[in-house]
Amino acid sequence: MTARSRTEDQVKAALRVVEEAEATPEEKAEMLMEVAMGLQQKPQAAEDLEAALQLYALALDLCPPEQALLAARIRARRGTALLAFPAEGAETIAAARDTFEAALETLRAEGAAEEVAEAEMNLGLALQNLAGAQMARIQDAIGAYQRALRTFDRQRFPKEFAILQNNLATAFLSIPFTDERGKMREALAVQAFEEGLSVVSLIDHPSEYAMLQNNLGNALQYVSSSHRVENGLRALEAYDEALKVRSARTAPGEYANTIANKANCLANLPDDPADPAAGNAHNCAAAIALYREAMAIFQDLGEGEKSTTLQLAIAELAGETEPESLRANGA
Repeated sequence: MTARSRTEDQVKAALRVVEEAEATPEEKAEMLMEVAMGLQQKPQAAEDLEAALQLYALALDLCPPEQALLAARIRARRGTALLAFPAEGAETIAAARDTFEAALETLRAEGAAEEVAEAEMNLGLALQNLAGAQMARIQDAIGAYQRALRTFDRQRFPKEFAILQNNLATAFLSIPFTDERGKMREALAVQAFEEGLSVVSLIDHPSEYAMLQNNLGNALQYVSSSHRVENGLRALEAYDEALKVRSARTAPGEYANTIANKANCLANLPDDPADPAAGNAHNCAAAIALYREAMAIFQDLGEGEKSTTLQLAIAELAGETEPESLRANGA
């Protein structure tokens, strides 16, 4: 059975149950929302998210006008499906933003604090994505994250706190470095990554731990500082921590991203930090090996753009001018 036919069967079954059930419109709307959330939780294909969006729309149609809080909850869940939906352009993300903003009008008045904070966090994600397309202000995304942190504090919600710190840090780093405040934002980003890491652990929150370590490594590697070598060595440590979680077998894309980041760092570090003038031939060789490993994984995953970028990086380090020559050598 294909993913599409399996999803269609699930949707038909859900609709049949709702149609035949002796339940109020409110209860039927809740049923549809629950089924949609199940489809969305571990989608196997875009069809699962399409079906979830369809069910959320039907749930909103069924929801009685006087059940404003339920409608807001459905909208908030629909927004997360829109955020996750793979689509060209920014229209789907813009729809997610509008959906979160509509949900928050009611959630702020009637919902639980955790519901409001979750919607604010997701609104921030939508705004941050739109800011990259010049369709929103990154400062508005930062504001949404900071509002979410009023509820998602480090003591009661360590996982959410860590994710928000990661999002804040990446938002700070996305602001163009055009003035003296840029250095302050870089420092705030590094501080935010470290704040997130202070509440998650390798054992209890492996995914968040790896994400934060990888992104901390990136921030340290590219931050404007006179301590370039020191920061680079700290970045290598962060990548190695991330690689305790990310493996080629269990998370090939994330693993490839991290080893490519580590290769970038190695390529710019001297072999002997105490004697930078001695060069970095050893580190460059290690970087090329990591680039090649990452490139092969990206090729297998069909991520041609990333593969080409690494091919060019290998060519530069190897002293080549044409990437084609590397293909002949098995790069």
